[in-house]
Amino acid sequence: MSKGIAPKPAEEQLLALIAADAWRMAYLQAVASLALPDCWIGAGFVRAPVWDRLHGFSRPTPLNDIDVIYFDPDKLDPETDYALEARLTELMPGEPWSVRNQARMHLRNNDRPYSSTEDALRHWLETPTAVAVRRGEAGMLELLAPLGLDDLMGLIVRPTPHARAHRLTDYRARAAAKNWPAKWPQVQILHA
Repeated sequence: MSKGIAPKPAEEQLLALIAADAWRMAYLQAVASLALPDCWIGAGFVRAPVWDRLHGFSRPTPLNDIDVIYFDPDKLDPETDYALEARLTELMPGEPWSVRNQARMHLRNNDRPYSSTEDALRHWLETPTAVAVRRGEAGMLELLAPLGLDDLMGLIVRPTPHARAHRLTDYRARAAAKNWPAKWPQVQILHA
């Protein structure tokens, strides 16, 4: 969300949902303490509580990992990410931290270099996962959703425009492997 622009209702609802979750707020604070550039927590960290709420679940769905994403073109060595994961494990033990510098992830995905974390999210495979949050200045929550929130809030999984154009096979394989409707029966997977 851009500074100075009032959030839209879906954004307000999402940020309120995250803000009311003490567990998520503690993890956002731990990540913010690292002071990484253009740093967010995304994917299931944001998607799961929304889908849990829309399904009326009383207990949170466990996360496979906590996806910390940042953008630093000056620190491309994967060892940096592993050291950050170790630091987060010291701060918040027992969680499956996954830290990835998006400045190098284009190599794994056979894309052109990304220019920011937001640009990298546009290249992720499915729309409801291309969403992230962070604790910004003064502790305020900020939302990064370059492809919008309609699919996330509508329980729809569809390929991002980039995936549709360049990685549809990868998208389909990931959707099958994740099998989100097994956890959230109302989720609809679209294949094109």
